[in-house]
Amino acid sequence: MATSELIEALQALAHERKIDEFYLIERLEESLAKSYEGILDLEFDARVTIDRQTGKIYVYELVPVGEPDEETGEYSEFEERDVTPDDVSRIAAQNAKGVISSLVREAGRQSIYDEFRGRVGDLVTGTVLQGTPDFTIIKIREGVEAELPHYDTKRDPEELNERPPTSITVITSASRFLIVDVRDPRSDEPRQRGEQVRPPIVVSRTHPDLIRRLFEIEVPEIYDGMVEIKSIAREPGARSKVAVSSRESNLDPVGACVGPKGSRVRMVVEELRNERVDVIQWSADPATYVANALSPAKVSRVSIDEANHYATVVVPDDQLSSRSARRAKRPPCRASDRLAYRHQIGELLERAAADGEHAHRRGRSRRCRAVRLRERGRNALP
Repeated sequence: MATSELIEALQALAHERKIDEFYLIERLEESLAKSYEGILDLEFDARVTIDRQTGKIYVYELVPVGEPDEETGEYSEFEERDVTPDDVSRIAAQNAKGVISSLVREAGRQSIYDEFRGRVGDLVTGTVLQGTPDFTIIKIREGVEAELPHYDTKRDPEELNERPPTSITVITSASRFLIVDVRDPRSDEPRQRGEQVRPPIVVSRTHPDLIRRLFEIEVPEIYDGMVEIKSIAREPGARSKVAVSSRESNLDPVGACVGPKGSRVRMVVEELRNERVDVIQWSADPATYVANALSPAKVSRVSIDEANHYATVVVPDDQLSSRSARRAKRPPCRASDRLAYRHQIGELLERAAADGEHAHRRGRSRRCRAVRLRERGRNALP
């Protein structure tokens, strides 16, 4: 390839791929310098320059001059000795292919990062393109792919698991995903294992905000701000509860989210692959909120100890036994997840049910024991 043809090809590629022409030539110069050090068996480092007008290539050996620095042992001055070989254009063409392929991949990842870095928390629609044991590649559109990680977090604690445990491996129809991260290809932070070959966009099907965004699409009152989602608790793939409140006194927030004959919440349930979604009324009164959070169980009385962060819940016998029976079918959606409390309601009800057998024989009512309430993480009340 003639030198002028090399420059024309680099300029055309830079324009097509929207890569800076001078950045492309500088990267090619760096790659050629490393190659010529080995090809010419140079004693010292090499420097390569490409004439931006003619495309002619020059190779120089940087010979140290003077004495090295006493502290660092490095030279500050060099003499450039021309060692340009006769077949410089052929070697340049071979290196250009590898450099250009690398730059095109980097430019593609950087372009995706620039487009999606401000969309963390947004919904995207995609289909499964390929599955691996640790993650699934999701096709968002032509040329743009995302990663749905489902690593074993016990084996790889630094990785993520964003796929519901009950989800099937291959989703044939288009599904919605929540963007939870976009990796910066030029970041100086330590890279994750295999990050260079993994898609830069990370999506989730387990994040609570996935439900938030789905309700914003299906419920105009939430999108317009008349109804507010106060908190979301999820047992991904099994059950979720959403606490809502209304900014309008004459608007029922629960009814608005459920929709006529359950049409609105049904769309959310279908998108979540039949994950059960319960909508409850949020309340500023902790006792009322606890009672609503435990629905559909009917609560007789709730006592809140704000100073010590304790709650005592009293439920009738029939409600206690029926809720314990339901718990055997699905994991409990803890009241703590909606109240910013660590309230182990599932275990609490089981203990109360066991104690209730003795209490019933003595003619006393069953009473759930109080447990310590602590703040939780992702599902905590905002």
